[in-house]
Parts: sequence; C-alpha cells; structure tokens
Amino acid sequence: MLHISTLQTNDILKLAHDQDVRSVDLLFTDVVGIVKTVTIDAERLTAALTDGVWFDGSAVEGSARVAEADMYLKPDPATFAVLSWETAPPLGGRTAQLFCDVYTPNGEPFAGDPRGVLRRALQSAAAIGTQFAVSTELEFYLFLEPVGSELIRFSDQAGYFDASDPVARLILQRVRDALRSMGIAVEAVHHEAGKGQHEIDLAPVDALRAADAIVTARMVVRAIARQEGRFATFMAKPISHAPGSGMHMHQWLHDLNSGNNRFSDPTNDYGLSREAQAFLAGQLMYAREICAVLAPTVNSYKRLMAGLEAPVYATWAQLNQGALLRVPRLAGQEQPNIRLEMRCPDPGSNPYLALAVMLQAGLRGIQ
Repeated sequence: MLHISTLQTNDILKLAHDQDVRSVDLLFTDVVGIVKTVTIDAERLTAALTDGVWFDGSAVEGSARVAEADMYLKPDPATFAVLSWETAPPLGGRTAQLFCDVYTPNGEPFAGDPRGVLRRALQSAAAIGTQFAVSTELEFYLFLEPVGSELIRFSDQAGYFDASDPVARLILQRVRDALRSMGIAVEAVHHEAGKGQHEIDLAPVDALRAADAIVTARMVVRAIARQEGRFATFMAKPISHAPGSGMHMHQWLHDLNSGNNRFSDPTNDYGLSREAQAFLAGQLMYAREICAVLAPTVNSYKRLMAGLEAPVYATWAQLNQGALLRVPRLAGQEQPNIRLEMRCPDPGSNPYLALAVMLQAGLRGIQ
C-alpha cells in the first residue's frame, strides 16, 4: 500500500481501481465529535477531489443556520484508505474513506469545522518552527450486550495485562490488521484494569494524523466488535463500580528543520527544556478551560475521581497518576523521547478540538 503521506489524486484513483472500490465515504465530525458521512460512487471521486462535495450544513451540530446551510467538503488526499474489514456486498466492490475539511460557499475554511480548528492551531506551532506530535492510549470496553441493557454482561473476567479471551483477542488482532492496512501504526494492545476493558496504543504522528487515527480507530473497533458479537463503548465511565476509560495523550514539539525534540534538555534534572516547562505551565494555567473540551460530558467527570488512576489535580508529576500532566521517563531512557502526558482526555471527546486546545494552551505558555 502507498504510504499515507504520499497519496495524491492519481495515486488514489489507481488504488481505488486496483482495490475494486465502488463507494467512498467522505468523513467529517460535528463539534461534539460525532462522525458524519457523505457517501459517493467511486466514479465521482475525481470530481470530489477537484471540486469538493456540497452538503447541507444546517443539519450538523455546531455548523450553520438554516439560512446559511450551503457548505462543501474538501477531501484530504493523504487520508485515503480502503475499509479492509468490511464484507463486500453481493455484487462486489469495496468501500474507501477520505477525511474532509469543511468550507463555506465563498471558498473559506469554515470556522466551526473541528478539523480546521486543529489545522489553524498547527499553523501557530509552525510559526515558531515546531511540529506538534502525539501518541494516544485509547481505552474502551467490550460487552456481550449493548450499554444500557437491563443486564450488564462483560465480555471477559480478566484484569490488567491479563491474557484476553479468544473472542477479544480475535477482535484486537483484526483491529490491528485493519488499522495497519489503513496506514495507522499500532504500538501495542493489552487488557486494561476493568473486566472486558482494553487499550490500543497508537504510534506518534503529527497531531492532525493522530486525530484522524483516533476517529478511524473508534469506528474500526465498533464495527469489528459487532461482527464478532460484541458491543464496544468508548464512554468514559460506562459502569459506576468499574474503572473508567481514558485517552491519555503523549505530546512532543519537534523542530521543523532538524526534527529534534524541542522538549528535551539533558542538563535538566527532569530532562525538560525551558520550552517544555513553559508549554507545561501553559497547559496547567488553562487546565479548567481545556478540560471542558477534553472531558466534555457529564459522564466524563464520573471518571475524574480521586483514587481511580485518573487526574484530579491541576499539577504535574513523574509518577503520580492523579496529576493532570506527567513526564514519563524510565531510568536510562534516551532524551529524545522526553514527552508530556496529558491524562485528562477521555475517548468520548472530539480529538481535533482536544488536541487544538492542548496545543494552544501550551503555546500560550511559551509566548
């Protein structure tokens, strides 16, 4: 498969033909992070990549009023991927996806598009010569029945780092294979502390690709779980007496020219450069404000309670898991890997907005 960052229009058309793609899902999210889809026939792919696709923005949460309904989707060619896990319909053909940016009729990026909000934040990082990179720990539960059923039935009775049951193991293997085929690198998967709770660790990439990967991973997990007779939920606290699900995000600022980690300083006791300390201070300063985006639902705050390995203090630490920010570091670990772990986000948040506010708060600290 072509590397995701090199895909352009001609590459996409050839790949779609070679993979027998008949339909293409054009994806974007509303302000709360719900994925929206416009599906087109593959024959319209060239026109979509060239001219975009119009849609009614008034029906999307956080978008336009009825009188300002016209919007159009501009696909990002670098995000083209075939949905390898889907069963082909009786007449054959496969489905692919493309993430899109939302534009107004006059050709301007729509201010309420979460992906566009993150793009603008990344431009602020680029203005000081940096690239914002992120890796993600995505936690979720697998149940035998949907959440909200009269009887909650966990998919297994295992705990932290225990071997998963055969069905969960199959689901996780299929998820890893599907994400790999879509150009998304998975560093590891493992069982989490709760019964039926699992974690997928996504490899570090630039923040825009990280957000796309989170949205994709959530869709893939839900779809494959359904195919295997399980129900997946990314709710922060689906069971009151069980561990909550978080979405810890590890952050780096890399130099645009050299690629070096701008957070690293071997002479500092904690390995942190002055720029990293300022970035960290900015996120602590705006902790209350950004947590409204990182933990956006009432249910989110049932997870953020003392004694549950969730952050409850607007402070930073190396070992204390109750801190909002951690500086993970093993003895002898190479300095280039020094990073800041933001522990507040949960998997129900909008990843584009979450990363945007994290970055802007950090940049405020640097400024």
